[in-house]
Amino acid sequence: MGESLPANRSQGTTADRMKGKVCLVTGGGSGIGRATALKMAEEGAAAVLIGGRREAEIESAAAECRTLGSQSFAIRTDVTRENDVERLVGTAVERYGRLDVAFNNAGFQERRAPLEQQGNTVYDDVFDANVRSIFLCFRHQLPVMFARGQGRIVVNASVSGLRNPNPGLSLYSASKAAAISLMRSAAMEAAPRGVSINAIAPGRVVTDMMLRSGVGDMSSVAAALPLRRMGMPEEVAEAVVWLLSDAASYVIGHILAADGGFLAS
Repeated sequence: MGESLPANRSQGTTADRMKGKVCLVTGGGSGIGRATALKMAEEGAAAVLIGGRREAEIESAAAECRTLGSQSFAIRTDVTRENDVERLVGTAVERYGRLDVAFNNAGFQERRAPLEQQGNTVYDDVFDANVRSIFLCFRHQLPVMFARGQGRIVVNASVSGLRNPNPGLSLYSASKAAAISLMRSAAMEAAPRGVSINAIAPGRVVTDMMLRSGVGDMSSVAAALPLRRMGMPEEVAEAVVWLLSDAASYVIGHILAADGGFLAS
């Protein structure tokens, strides 16, 4: 505990919204998680701890964060396993004595198929990754933040948890709705103790998980969106970092849709 933190570099950054903060990202090896970890480092984070199951990816993300001036560590983490989540959060406390912000991003989407063709194993995989993981992260992140009377957490939800646009992805949609409900309840409990919890709800964003789910013709999907294009992970990362920053100090239990206008259409 008490490891020294580097001086944060202001040159080359933008708003420095994460300046001096100890940050944590789950599922940080690719997609929205990686983009957010890099954005944290770019905006002055003192440290970025990156959890994920694919070691090569999280090591690469951590190395890139270090080139941006932040201390960064890759910690192999399966967020469905409590011991792994405890170790991830515990590393922040052991090294720095605190955890300021966390982006609970890790998730899983089933392969597209009618509900009657989805098995029990798929159900367990989806709900463990998208709901149980949030519960475990809250259990270990919140006491650390409560001890200091401050902290900010963002959950990666989905527009699918608000309105199901995905025939064939019923389990994913149901799990994201559950994650949103869990987030809101936790936010009401945590706010009086100085910790804010919110969610980001991405829409059609180009990530490996989306491509693996069998989205089909992306040009036709994009054409149906008001912006007539897919979103990029970096665009969602901007919204996540805002929610994690002091600029969102009066935002509690909110779901910010970074969806290119999908929900409005």
